[in-house]
Amino acid sequence: MSGSDNSLRANIFAAGAVLWRHTPNRAGEISVALVHRPKYDDWSFPKGKLDPGETTVGAAVREVSEETGFDVRLGRYLSKVTYPIPGHRKLKKVDYWAAEAIGGEFEPNSEVDELRWVTPSEAADQLSYPMDHKILRRFLKQPADTDTVLLVRHAKAGRRSRYRGDDALRPLDAVGETQAAALVPLLSAFGADKFHAANRRRCVSTIQPSADEKGEQITLEPLLSEEGYWAELHEARRRAVAISALGGVRTICSQGKVIPDLLQWWADRDGVALPPNRNRKGSVWVLSFHDGTMIAADHLASPLPVIPADG
Repeated sequence: MSGSDNSLRANIFAAGAVLWRHTPNRAGEISVALVHRPKYDDWSFPKGKLDPGETTVGAAVREVSEETGFDVRLGRYLSKVTYPIPGHRKLKKVDYWAAEAIGGEFEPNSEVDELRWVTPSEAADQLSYPMDHKILRRFLKQPADTDTVLLVRHAKAGRRSRYRGDDALRPLDAVGETQAAALVPLLSAFGADKFHAANRRRCVSTIQPSADEKGEQITLEPLLSEEGYWAELHEARRRAVAISALGGVRTICSQGKVIPDLLQWWADRDGVALPPNRNRKGSVWVLSFHDGTMIAADHLASPLPVIPADG
């Protein structure tokens, strides 16, 4: 697993995570999980290929569960690595997240015969591949224990110019309903458990399936609609910050003329560089906070899978 061949485009997609937990009986310390694969006789972080019709986020959660037996809550996006498959003109791309273990227990399985919880420094000594050392360094650049806010742009709802009636009541179209359904497992992967939406039907409908899945009500946020945001800019920004401090994993669904300004202001305030993005409908920002300060902002361009279900 050496460096990537830039003449090839990735055509095999995979996902994984640095699985971590608070070290028992050692306040303030964490351990990370390394898995041993007898087929390759190596030590690495859990990862695996995407199934058809699966997102990278979904694959990361599933692969960690299958290889380690642990349920997880994803946090920061760490990085991607690419490398050629020996003997083939194929390039494999693997996306990694930080993932906190929130339950479960390891049992040897067909892919992994041993799991070790080790300190980060021990992990650096035991990992088999240079690319895993890169992922470990990314993981250690920021605190592992973060709070998450999920900032969602509402799903597709047709064109405003073609809707007759009160625009606040404009519903999702068929594609938007598909996006809203796809958001359920995506938001759940990050532990979403509380929900807020601008007082627009399309914003509420985008996260309604996720709220229903958790048995939660959606709190309406008039200040986070386009009209409310620009009419009371400072109050609207303060409200978003206040939501982030309420506890739990908060999901906020808003509109396309709110999210870029709010996010840029927040990122500038806390010194975070935003990755390139197109702020598409149905996209999600995963905002990570430590002690009330944003330390990372990761963009998921779509809740829909990279690889179609029919392959």
